[in-house]
Amino acid sequence: MQLDKLVNYHKAVGDPTRIRIISLLKKGSLHGQAIAYKLGLQPSTITHHISKLRDVGIVYQRRQGNIVYFYLDLERLEYNSKAILSIGEDSMENQDNHLQDKDKLSIVKNFINSDGTLKIIPSQRKKKNVILAYLIRDLQHGKTYQEKELNEHIKKYHEDYATIRRELIMQHFMYRQNGEYELNPKEMWPVIF
Repeated sequence: MQLDKLVNYHKAVGDPTRIRIISLLKKGSLHGQAIAYKLGLQPSTITHHISKLRDVGIVYQRRQGNIVYFYLDLERLEYNSKAILSIGEDSMENQDNHLQDKDKLSIVKNFINSDGTLKIIPSQRKKKNVILAYLIRDLQHGKTYQEKELNEHIKKYHEDYATIRRELIMQHFMYRQNGEYELNPKEMWPVIF
């Protein structure tokens, strides 16, 4: 079931129109009308393709007034593209354990109270990902968690369990299906440092 995420990622980027959209966004953010114009397609077609890329986490959007701009998460694109090579290897895990452990520990100390609760949710993505990984360190891979069970786990650290749960999904630490949550393989987690 975990491999479905990786398969969906490759299906999403395996479409010629989506590859062209990725190529355009690599040069900088664009709004949907601009993408449609540059590719000679209808805006509704662009909306469909953008939603597929957004679902796998390599495109995100920001609203500026009435216009929604789309951005490419190049770091996630590169990481996800290489993830298939890491399946079944311990090298990713070992690399993660050895890289900047002191920096990660420092972030945890800055955002976690002495009683183990979270002071605030970091706004910077890299710090947020370190904290999210810390919060789920006790969850088991391969185990399915009901939403209520996951909420109770998160409440031990912070009262805003809905925001943290949503971040765990958006940053690909976990996936949700029919109200059940499961950890993604570490190869699919965001790059932390």
